[in-house]
Amino acid sequence: MACFIVPAVEAVATTAATHVLRRKEQKALALGDTRVEESGKIPFSRKLTWLNNLLWGGSGLLAFEHLWHGEIVPWFPFLTNAASPETTAAMLHEMATVGTSMAGIVTAAWLGMLAVASAAERKSATELSARN
Repeated sequence: MACFIVPAVEAVATTAATHVLRRKEQKALALGDTRVEESGKIPFSRKLTWLNNLLWGGSGLLAFEHLWHGEIVPWFPFLTNAASPETTAAMLHEMATVGTSMAGIVTAAWLGMLAVASAAERKSATELSARN
């Protein structure tokens, strides 16, 4: 029905946060703050971009699937289940349950990616310090 809307809304919010964070990192670099760009560290704005890519990709794929099955139409109200109060209630329930759980699972997978990246950064830092 409309479960793809919840991850898409999260994607919009994280995209905005990424742009703000990237701007702050660039400003800090311009002012000479070297903490932003430590050796072997991935900037958090890039890590947040990973989440954006996961969310936008998943939302786009789900939207295409819903379009393919005729659940999204090019006329108002655009979602076939928003035409009547009964189907709208079912659609909102699906968004609250399925959409929220999908967004949560994608975010949890991203947190796993962050853990792996952090471990790799620590390993790289210890190898670098062992060489010197």
